[in-house]
Amino acid sequence: MTDPIADMLTRIRNASQAMHAQVEVPSSKMKLEIARLMKEQGYIAGFATKRGEHGDVIVIDLKYTKSRERVISGIKRVSKPGRRIYARKEALPRVLGGLGTAIISTSRGLLTSAEAQRFGLGGEVICFIW
Repeated sequence: MTDPIADMLTRIRNASQAMHAQVEVPSSKMKLEIARLMKEQGYIAGFATKRGEHGDVIVIDLKYTKSRERVISGIKRVSKPGRRIYARKEALPRVLGGLGTAIISTSRGLLTSAEAQRFGLGGEVICFIW
């Protein structure tokens, strides 16, 4: 059985490497929240949902600089179905010394590690983006 979140992150990574304008991923609530956080943090230009052939899909508009350099230089799944990784509120991960973003699943929903720190929450470390 494959991990749907890892599949989404892989599709984004591959589309970014190939300099595609958009990428489509099957929709779920968690994937929509990850896309929302990526938009808020400035990693993607935008996203929308549409009716696909086999259910709803999320269309993600990738973002590049004016000189056509990738905004997302790396994206990595941390906690996997076979091995869950959790972080306490005192030991939230920092990606590239604060230049990247860690997405954490908390009791208040998905948050970046900076937001989780502000609320004093720990949780499952979903992925790193830099």
